[in-house]
This record gives sequence, C-alpha cells and structure tokens, in this order.
Amino acid sequence: MRKALAVYRKELRQILRDRRTLLILVFIPALFLLLYGYALNFDIRHIALAVDDRDSSPQSRSVVSAFVNSGYFDLVASTHSPDEIERLVNLNRARAVLVIPEGFGRDLSSGLLTPVQVIIDGDNANTATTVLGYASNLLRTVGAELSPATVVRPSPLSLLKVEPRIWYNPELRSTLFLVPGLIAYIGMITAVASTALSIVREKESGTMEQIRMAPIDTFSFILGKTLPYFLISLSSSALIILASMVLFGLPMRGNWLALLLAVSLFLVGALGTGLLISTVADSQQVAFQMALLISLLPTIMLSGFIFPISGMPAFLQAVTYVVPARYFLVALRGIVLKGSEVSHLTVPLLALTAYALAMLGLSSLRLSRERA
Repeated sequence: MRKALAVYRKELRQILRDRRTLLILVFIPALFLLLYGYALNFDIRHIALAVDDRDSSPQSRSVVSAFVNSGYFDLVASTHSPDEIERLVNLNRARAVLVIPEGFGRDLSSGLLTPVQVIIDGDNANTATTVLGYASNLLRTVGAELSPATVVRPSPLSLLKVEPRIWYNPELRSTLFLVPGLIAYIGMITAVASTALSIVREKESGTMEQIRMAPIDTFSFILGKTLPYFLISLSSSALIILASMVLFGLPMRGNWLALLLAVSLFLVGALGTGLLISTVADSQQVAFQMALLISLLPTIMLSGFIFPISGMPAFLQAVTYVVPARYFLVALRGIVLKGSEVSHLTVPLLALTAYALAMLGLSSLRLSRERA
C-alpha cells in the first residue's frame, strides 16, 4: 500500500506539472459538453422564407403572417418572379418559398379546396423534411382558422391543400445529403493529419535541426512540404467523388472546374491547418490528437453536415464561421446538386480562400520563429 501511495503521489505531481495533460483531462470534457450539448439539436429555427403572394388578399396575408409569427420562418424576400425565386434558392438566401395563387382568398371564402405551393431546397434532406413538416402543420392550422364557419366539410383542415415541391432532391434521398458531408469529412481529416504528422516526424527523427540550418527559406519549405500532400489529397478526393457518383448516384449538375476550385481551396486550408498543428505539437501522438480535435469534430458537428446551423444558439453559430467545412459543403452541394455557377458561390469560395491564406500565413510565421 505504501508503494502504491508513493506511485500515486509521483503521478499526481507529474500530471500537475504537465499542463497540457491536465487541460485535456479536466477542461476538454467540459468544453465538449457545453459546445456539443447545444450543437446536437435537430430543431430548426430562422428558416429563410421567400413569399410569392399572387393574391394579396387579407387571407393570403394571414397565411404569410402565420409563417413569420411561428418563430420557425424569417421572411427574407417577397417576389413575383419565378427567375428570382430560383436565384434566391440557388444563392442559399431562401430555404423555402411560399407561393400563394391568384384567387386564394375568394376560393377559401367560397369553401373550395385551395392549393398553396411550398418550394423547398432539398440539398439537405433532413432539413427539407423538417421544413415541409413545419409548413404543412402551419397551413393546416391557418386553413382551419380562415375557413368559413358556414361551410359543411368532413374536417376543419380540408380546405387548404399543400403542394410541396422539393428542388434538387425531389425524393429526399438521404444519400445526396450525407455523401457531400462525408467527402468534406474524409478530405479534412486526411489532409490535416498528413501535414501535421509530417513535420512532427522530422522533429522526432532529428532532421528538423538540419533543415533549420539549410539555406532554404520558409516559403519554399512550406511549399515543398505541402505540394506532395496536396496532390495526394486531391487525387484521393477525386476518387471519392467519382466513387460516390458511381456507387451512390451523386449527380454532377455543375462545372467540373468549379468543383476542382472548391476542393483545392478546401484542401489547401486543411493542409495549412495541419502545418500549424505541427508547429505546436512535439510528438506524432499529440499531433494526431490535435488534428482530431480541431478538424474532425467541428467538421461533423459545426459545419451543417448533420445538425442544422440555424438550430444552434447564437454563440455557436458564430463559431461555425471559422469552420471551413461549412463553406465547402455549401459550395460542393451547390455545384453537384444545383449546378450553381461560380458567381453564385462567391461567398463560400472567398471564405475558403481567406481560411487557406490565414492558415498558411500563421504556419509560416510559426515556422519562421522556430527556425530563428
């Protein structure tokens, strides 16, 4: 027992001295609980809604008010142009579009079965299913409130007919929603881990000291380290995308060059993240753990891959703006599912570019200090 206590005291002192281990053991679990306890939420709020009210009657305005006041939908645009509706959905400015036909108020007052069209962006099958459920329930409720009391009908919910149209994924196949996320997940973790382990391996083998003394500038060193892994990661991503098209029926409705640009920017940012990790970690084990923590979990939880970002609290939504997979998924789904042009993907592509430049810049700065 005395020997065990001696080992216990020695181990406790060692843990208290090792701040990194203490941080992992104590604070990381609490951080995970706080972060992902709020992120793991399938409820959706603040769904961007566009309205095409072709009737402009008191009844049609009541329907729009019911959507806006429900707390689920935010009115972002009112339009009467089919081209404008398509543009709003392609630019991800509207997740749903409510189309109220002419004569809506007259038909409803006459006790006639009145259709209301709901157009939903189907690039995310889970979100589209939830949005359709919200819209159907709201229309049934407001239909019962607006239906004239003098009309005899079998059910108070039968006068409003919901006509859903799911764009880009009419069958709501979960494969078309999950596969782009898996592509981002696989590409991120492999690219980050490859460069993170590469430089740490140089440190452990002692060759990093020789590189520091060699007449080579930091930019050339980073370029030489990154380029092979970029070509390997790009080839791997291409194989994954082609396999997804063959095995899972992933469509390709956009431009291949736009897809190459989006994948390349995403991979450069991931490789830069791995380089930055390698400047902090002293062993391959620590580097791999940091790679998992920084790349894997945010890509799954905070990118919109599985859990909708609009359902997260405001502080977590702010965190998602620094997760590159968030922008890559928008670009990837836009290209392969919607056939979006590069001009429609300016925001996510610029965000990926900024992230890649930031990671490479920070990596260069850290490596320059190490060499100095």
